[in-house]
Amino acid sequence: METVALHTRLRAGAEAEYDRVHATIPLELDGALREAGVHSWRIWRSGRELFHLVEVEDYRAMREFLASHPANVPWQARMALLLEVEDDYSGAEPDVRLVWELP
Repeated sequence: METVALHTRLRAGAEAEYDRVHATIPLELDGALREAGVHSWRIWRSGRELFHLVEVEDYRAMREFLASHPANVPWQARMALLLEVEDDYSGAEPDVRLVWELP
């Protein structure tokens, strides 16, 4: 199991729409995430900054599985309208590294 932290940023003015869209995740996407090995995905928002914490069996494998999944492709297209930088699925490494933790 991997715990992965991610950071993304919303386009200016997209905060309310992002919250509205995430109020209900499509059942097909929920199923695809679970099939890809995701156990938990939490997102915090501070203004336009988004902080994700993902618990997944294998992050790289999840990304490969979801890249062209029919439930994820339209979701990512929708998110691309709201995010400052679109996720093109070219990278499989998280962009936030663990620096310290309280054991």
